[in-house]
Amino acid sequence: MNPMNFFNQKSNKLEEYQAPLAERMRPNNLSEFFGQQELIGEGKPLRHLIETDQILSMIFWGPPGTGKTTLARLIANLTGADFFVFSAVTFGVNELRQVIKEAKDKLQSYRRKTILFIDEIHRWNKAQQDALLPQVEDGTIILIGATTENPSFEINSALLSRLRVFVLKQLEVTDLKKILLRALNDKERGLGNLNIKIDEIILDQLTLLATGDARAALTLLELLVKAYKPLSNNLIQINQENFKEFLTRNTYLYDKSGEHHYNLISALHKSLRGSDANAALYWLMRMLVAGEDILYIARRLVRFASEDIGLANSRALEQAVAGYQACQFIGMPESNVILAQVVVYLAKCKKSNELYQAVNRVMKDVEQTIDEPVPWHLRNAPTKLMKELGYGQGYQYSPDYNYQETQDYLPEKLQGKKYLD
Repeated sequence: MNPMNFFNQKSNKLEEYQAPLAERMRPNNLSEFFGQQELIGEGKPLRHLIETDQILSMIFWGPPGTGKTTLARLIANLTGADFFVFSAVTFGVNELRQVIKEAKDKLQSYRRKTILFIDEIHRWNKAQQDALLPQVEDGTIILIGATTENPSFEINSALLSRLRVFVLKQLEVTDLKKILLRALNDKERGLGNLNIKIDEIILDQLTLLATGDARAALTLLELLVKAYKPLSNNLIQINQENFKEFLTRNTYLYDKSGEHHYNLISALHKSLRGSDANAALYWLMRMLVAGEDILYIARRLVRFASEDIGLANSRALEQAVAGYQACQFIGMPESNVILAQVVVYLAKCKKSNELYQAVNRVMKDVEQTIDEPVPWHLRNAPTKLMKELGYGQGYQYSPDYNYQETQDYLPEKLQGKKYLD
């Protein structure tokens, strides 16, 4: 499999026409790009880099459907650079070497830049990321990585230090609505050649269901339009009545990424908190039937065990973790009864959010005292110099005092502070 070079291939009109609406409607210029104005609005940093052709290697970090891939393509198009697309899932070091060789040849022969776009770059391991370092450092390639994960945790520090991180936010409903209207009116790439009449309120509902994801919004619109045969006058009429019918028939189209997904997990969590085992079981099964990731549910149950039960029943966390591990072992459909056991156990447990509230109070103080020094008697003193400077001086070793010693363990500004009853 060869990496894809979008600007060295002839366009296939048939493939473009058959592509999903979300793919066809990718912006061709910045004026068609809605959202992320903090980055590409007039006078903003990324726009300045694009307009002055000073593109550096960078990372786009943000949720799905916020424009990471689209921005990378626009940058390559507007700067005239060759553009290679890698998927971190399917491409590796061998394909990277091929691109690097070609990039060096073009840079030396034609002074032509090469942008390498790596989608889901967080999926590349350390060795694969290290292979990028020399080429990024000497400018052979301009790397643009896209990730939904925190780069601080997922990208090697050596590589990350050579990249500029741009954070993309979920799109606002106003931006999503502009994207939907453009798709409805565009006769070349969108749905403009169809006679579509759609109520304004339905467009508003689609933007809410998409939860900041442009791809999800366009996919929902395309599915909605295809769901109904045109009337005798070729009119495709979408009103509140048939929209509700569409949602009823297609609930699971957006369960795992849209508003419905979050509503279901919220209902499960609140039923557990309210100790209603019957309702908790119902919402659990709704999520499983919808095809929800069982490990996502299991992770939420582990969190619940500490947040809403905590020290009232320390076995709750053991049950939740065991349930998560069991789901990893056997998968679906056998895991349904395992998750059911955990859900019922958690629902019937005595509840306490004392620990959760204590953590929140501690975090507030941590934020306000982040530079507060560690008291001298609590400091580590591994060297003679440190001991001479007073590190560890005055510390009372608890066993020597039968664990009845009297000394402060908090920073000076927080001495006497209580977070737990």
